[in-house]
Amino acid sequence: MKRHSTKYPGVFYREAARIGGPGFEKVFYIVFKREGKVFEEKVGRQYADDMTPAKAAHMRSERIENRRQSRKEIREERKMVKWTLNSLWDSYCEANPANKGMVHEKNRWKLNIKDGIGKKEPVVLSPLDIDRVRLELQKAGKPTTAVRVLELLRRTINFGLKRNLVEPMKFKIALPRLNNQTTEDLSPDQLGRLLKVLDEDEDQVCANIMRLALSTGMRRGELLRLRWEDIDFERGFITIRDPKGGKDQAIPLNAAARAVLEAHPSTPESPWVFPGRKAKRHATDMKKSIDRIRKAAQLPKGFRPMHGLRHVFASMLASSGKVDLFTLQKLLTHKSPMMTQRYAHLHDETLKRASGVASDILKQVTANEAASGNQLKGKRN
Repeated sequence: MKRHSTKYPGVFYREAARIGGPGFEKVFYIVFKREGKVFEEKVGRQYADDMTPAKAAHMRSERIENRRQSRKEIREERKMVKWTLNSLWDSYCEANPANKGMVHEKNRWKLNIKDGIGKKEPVVLSPLDIDRVRLELQKAGKPTTAVRVLELLRRTINFGLKRNLVEPMKFKIALPRLNNQTTEDLSPDQLGRLLKVLDEDEDQVCANIMRLALSTGMRRGELLRLRWEDIDFERGFITIRDPKGGKDQAIPLNAAARAVLEAHPSTPESPWVFPGRKAKRHATDMKKSIDRIRKAAQLPKGFRPMHGLRHVFASMLASSGKVDLFTLQKLLTHKSPMMTQRYAHLHDETLKRASGVASDILKQVTANEAASGNQLKGKRN
């Protein structure tokens, strides 16, 4: 095959039939000298490997400095080490110890991947393998879990690809679409019952956590990780450390939240607002108390109290007509305005009602004018 030069020294390509598609693609090679010996190596295909002249030049520099293995050396190493999905996952966990959701992700892997396709190498996976995982979860009524599991699987395989531990798959893992933009809300009667039960429940620590979720819109994890030093009573702010969005955030300490925190007891030996059984750790498990409170308040079975109360907070603000969506985004510490858009319909309905006031006034003025005209006409007659 004819060699074609590029603008990068030591990088050229040949044209070959495209893998997985019609036509041709460029196959890139590098030429370099090391320790007096000339090497010519294939580095990748234009489409199959997403290779470019710039990438090839970078790889050439790494090969010259002996900071990168050749494709042959990588293949030989792969033959010696069998990188299954499970072994890739173990390496991924070791490389990402700061992942906030690792506990949940490890559980998802154990339940849905480990004893099944987890024993396979990525390159031998078929679309049918992926479909089986997806369909099993969807049939069990867990469409959201299906997306989370497949996304986790895709992320783990990409981890292996970036480190040249595995060969590329012959297909892409497509994530099913979700229609999960539901906004959990409570009616005034349901909210009233909940507040009454919170006042009467035996677990006032859990009750205070739920009161704060309702009055601040904070996430469950943010509330449990709250320290007394994060609450500035003087300036009137709560600092949310390491939130889901990434950077620390400060939200206003409103009157309702202040009342809860000022009445909440502190533990001298613990920095946490809600300490666990061991004072050095924060509380983690409140499921029994939360379920008891939800049932006593006769809340809908599908209502998730800690997650749902955040939605109730946002819905109250959006429907009040006093808070714009940008401000609501800041209060909810949403990284993107897209997440806040689920409340846009509540905001729009409020605007419609406000606009309707002008229509009502005009109708009343018109009616009054008509009545006055009729009275004047009657007197003339």
